[in-house]
Amino acid sequence: MLEATPEFKRRLREALDETFVGQTFTFRRTFTDGDVALFCGVTGDYNPYHQDAEFAQESWYGRPTIPGLLTGSMLTHIGGLLGFLATEMSFEYVAPVYVGDTITCTVTVLEKDEPRHRVECGVDFVNGEGDQVLRARFAGFPGQVRLAR
Repeated sequence: MLEATPEFKRRLREALDETFVGQTFTFRRTFTDGDVALFCGVTGDYNPYHQDAEFAQESWYGRPTIPGLLTGSMLTHIGGLLGFLATEMSFEYVAPVYVGDTITCTVTVLEKDEPRHRVECGVDFVNGEGDQVLRARFAGFPGQVRLAR
């Protein structure tokens, strides 16, 4: 097994020290048709609920929806700014997201396990009307906090 350098281990300890239970991080974005096209092209998710307006119009949604994992990927923006190495993630899709919706993703540190250098976070995604559209949890290791303070 490979061994991390002492400098890298020091940075991990500092990042964990800077992390506290109750700490929150927020990211907001508005989804576009281009976002959907790029995501579906990269992932191969050609589900008609996301790509076929006629199909989606006949469904209970009435129009194409944003892929759930595209919405969920908002937490990776925050994770990237934290240099976070996630070891597990779970998602619960609560309501649809549509092109043009502005979604706010708020990550909250729920638990900090100092001996294991591990953090667990909860994530809440809400639309512009304040309705929850997605709930998530993830756990792993903070690596380098690069967010503005």
